[in-house]
Amino acid sequence: MVPSSVINHFRRLRADERGATSILMGILMIPLVGFLALGFEVSNWYMITRGMQNAADASTLAAAINNSANYDVEARAVAAQYGFINGANNVTIAVTNNAACPSGATNCYSVSISGFFPLLMSQVVGFQGNGNINGTLQKQLNAVAVAQPAQQNQPVCLLALASSGTSPALNTNGAPTGNMNGCDSMSNTAASCSGHNLGLDISFAAGTNTGCGAKQVHNDPITDPYYTRISGNIAKFPGNPCTSYPQETHQGNHYTVAASNQLTGPITLTGNSTGDAYTFWCGDIELTVDVTVTTTGGAAVLIIENGQLDLNGHAFQTANGSALTIVFTGSNTGGYTHAPTDNTNGSGGALNIAAPTTGPWAGIAVVQDPSLTTGLNVSAAGNSPTWDITGLIYMPHASITLKGAIDKSTFGNQCVVMVADNFQISGTGGIMKTDIGGCPAAGLNMPSAKIPGGAKLVL
Repeated sequence: MVPSSVINHFRRLRADERGATSILMGILMIPLVGFLALGFEVSNWYMITRGMQNAADASTLAAAINNSANYDVEARAVAAQYGFINGANNVTIAVTNNAACPSGATNCYSVSISGFFPLLMSQVVGFQGNGNINGTLQKQLNAVAVAQPAQQNQPVCLLALASSGTSPALNTNGAPTGNMNGCDSMSNTAASCSGHNLGLDISFAAGTNTGCGAKQVHNDPITDPYYTRISGNIAKFPGNPCTSYPQETHQGNHYTVAASNQLTGPITLTGNSTGDAYTFWCGDIELTVDVTVTTTGGAAVLIIENGQLDLNGHAFQTANGSALTIVFTGSNTGGYTHAPTDNTNGSGGALNIAAPTTGPWAGIAVVQDPSLTTGLNVSAAGNSPTWDITGLIYMPHASITLKGAIDKSTFGNQCVVMVADNFQISGTGGIMKTDIGGCPAAGLNMPSAKIPGGAKLVL
């Protein structure tokens, strides 16, 4: 029989509630510690991921701004500054330059950073992570960033269209003193300047670039920026009034042409304020003296149909306040030459004209009709004859050999832009410096290539 004292002791124990909370807390401590541990670890994952994302953002921006063959090296170097090193501590950094852009293009840069990190206290609640490295449970974290390279237009004063496929379309040929005076150039194929950078600032090329320019930049081929405008203007020419095309003939030690096609003194061409007043000359034209051209009423367009302008050792120049566009046009048959020339086989001839600053021919000085494909090449530009021209020299299918320095016209702004199929630079060939405001003042929008100008995050 149980003593009454023992029974009474159990009765008091059953009624005693002291320590109940401790028991309850003991039971709840395991899940409480687990949730606290999980909260701490999730916060830690967030901090790591945030650091990863900052590294990915900075890396992809660096790659897009770099925009060159070593863009991936640039990206990984930046990520390392944030403490994420490719191949170390289970970190992988993937870099690409052909990621999809929001616009649908595939020229965006992407950096993806992925890493495994050991589990700490989250295992208390049974979390197993999503990786196992060397027997240690791990949590994989990721960050991705995508950036689109921003580009800016860079004006060029020498554009080789290379529609014939000529490569290199910009090439030197013994030009130790050639000087483009900080001009920028663009070749739609390769560029080659052996031993001399021609004094170019930036040399853009769609192909390889060997030694041209203080800086070489790859650029995709660019479309002729003037074709539509110039072709449209030529389509508006009035009917051709020419019935014959007198051609120069070689007599003795010189060339001569019919007296009707010889210029023997100053001339006046009818112009107007809209710049579409046309004068036709038929066949070869030869100067016998220096000729000053005065345009009345504004700018004029001189159309030389199936002929050349032979300066013959003399100057052909626009008067102060006059503006002129010379257009060589005609037929691809008949063996015609469609270009300014100097057939004296010497020096002294000079083409010195300023283009209109307004109207349909604004900024355009010398044009070969883009429909012409023969009789276009110029073998000694800037030397025989000398070219002093303000505005655009547009010869889209010509091979031009620059042998002298091309400067602005006497009465024009400092703006010289040349467009041809290809350029061969010899001797002192070059272009005198074009002022920043020279071409806008001359009415000409310069052609442009693109250079990296920063980048923006798109993801």
